[in-house]
Amino acid sequence: MSVENVSYYEDFKEIEKKIWSLLVRAVNDRNSEFRTPVFICGNDNDLDGRVVVLRKADEKNNFIQYHSDIRSSKIEKIKKNPNCSILFYGKKEKIQLRIKAECKINYKNDITKDSWEKTGHISRKCYLVTNGPGTLSTKPTSGLDNKFDNFDFTKEESEEGYKNFCVIRCEIKSIEWLYLAAKGHRRALIDLSGSKKFTWLIP
Repeated sequence: MSVENVSYYEDFKEIEKKIWSLLVRAVNDRNSEFRTPVFICGNDNDLDGRVVVLRKADEKNNFIQYHSDIRSSKIEKIKKNPNCSILFYGKKEKIQLRIKAECKINYKNDITKDSWEKTGHISRKCYLVTNGPGTLSTKPTSGLDNKFDNFDFTKEESEEGYKNFCVIRCEIKSIEWLYLAAKGHRRALIDLSGSKKFTWLIP
């Protein structure tokens, strides 16, 4: 697509529109490059990053969310410091998003119940491991009991994993947008920490 045909090249409103269209689409499109961002949390002495799967994008309320095992090491990091950074990049779109947000851990509440019900029983498999993610093991293992280490278990049997399931809701404070273009890159910041503010940045 040429620069002349890209409405979001130098238009704040179009940039914001494009950002949310990419995020919302990624929730349901398994092939979207924006479906699996890098989530970074921790503090100056112990930063930690991992790839997560985008599960919800809410433009009206300015948040995105993903699922996690409550026993994951990142949960303790988030409890100590709820601030996080989330990095997206789409090679085809030539767009990078850097989101700063505050995390809210949802566990055994209406948000997790709703998300759990929408999660297919095969996708629940990772929450059925006996010990939490990252636990040391003396041998290669999936961490699953034999009855779950296949695809034969039922949805009813998968309910056992709910006790380990949580939803991380990331309340967005700012979005930094970068578009790579041969004619000249464009970079902008959307500050959502108070009243919405748009600022151009040098790429």
